[in-house]
Order: sequence, then C-alpha cells, then structure tokens
Amino acid sequence: MKYQWKLVKHLTLFEKYFRLDEYSLSHELFAGGDSPVFTREIFERGSVVAVLPYDPERRKVVLIEQFRAGAIEDPDGPWLIESVAGVIEPGESTQQVALRECVEEAGCEIRQLQVISQYYVSPGGTSEHCSLYCGLVDSDGVAGIHGLPDENEDIRVMVVDAEEAFAWVREGRIRSSATIIALQWLELNQARIT
Repeated sequence: MKYQWKLVKHLTLFEKYFRLDEYSLSHELFAGGDSPVFTREIFERGSVVAVLPYDPERRKVVLIEQFRAGAIEDPDGPWLIESVAGVIEPGESTQQVALRECVEEAGCEIRQLQVISQYYVSPGGTSEHCSLYCGLVDSDGVAGIHGLPDENEDIRVMVVDAEEAFAWVREGRIRSSATIIALQWLELNQARIT
C-alpha cells in the first residue's frame, strides 16, 4: 500500500554553494488519518556518485584522502580517507560520473563498473542520494596528488591491500559512510569479483 502525503508550503531559506529549503507538509498515518502539518528544513544536496576502485588481480583498493569541512570538529582532524565521489552534473549518467571522477580524483581508469547500492545518505535532513559502485581498475602505477584546483581539491591517492582497508573500517580509521558501505560490500563479495 502506498501512503499519501501533501505539500502545504515550500520555501528556499538559503542558496549559495548549497541550498536549504523549508517544507510544510502532512502525511497519512499508519494508524489511519493524517498527521498535523509540520515543518522540516532540508539540506538540498542532490544526487552523488561514489565508486570504490578495486584491482582484483592485486587485491588492492584505491582510496583517497582529502580535507572535509564537515569534519572540522573531528578530534582526529578533518582529513578523511574515502572512496572517489562526485556530484552528478546536468546531462550526466551515474556511470559517466564514476568514470570521470576516477580519472580526476585518483588518476585511474575504470574498465568495468559494478553496482553496489543506491541509498539516501541521511533522509531525515538532506535530499542527498548516492549511487555507489565498485570499479575494476589496474592499480599499477596509481599514486600522487590529484583533484581540480578550481574546485579546491587537494587529493592524495593511496593504493592499499584490500584486507588492510577492511581492517581500517573495523578500527574506525575510515569514517565516511559510502566508503564503509563499499568496503564492507567488497569484503563480502571479493571472492566472486574478477
């Protein structure tokens, strides 16, 4: 059964690099009837793509490390180890973004993409939706500093044994949700990826 909801009012409260919208709405209740009208502020992030580059021959993953303003209060500092990721630009498919971002952020080319998941990052407060992939790559020679200067990207690339990356998740060294999900998926599915 599909439940119904109703938008009463929509306002844009702020718009610059990101946008903050306010929604007044109501929805059907599981017990019957309708909720009262309530208001939610939603961080309008849009759709993103994240990809974990994986070399099945060497059993290595390509991870990146970069400064993240959202983590400036983190006691370990705002440099996070992550998978490659980027925003979907108008007219791009999720696959095109995955291919583009791997070259821009990690200097490697994907030879095959495998879907891991599509999910909402934190739907209680943001519209951000992530398409998550595993990208098969040849990690030989992948290294260095990458990113686009006009996007203020300063990205360090690291090629890591998959088993070590799995341990980093367990130890809490990796604190980015898409990367945790991708590495846990890879740990479960590594034997069947060629």
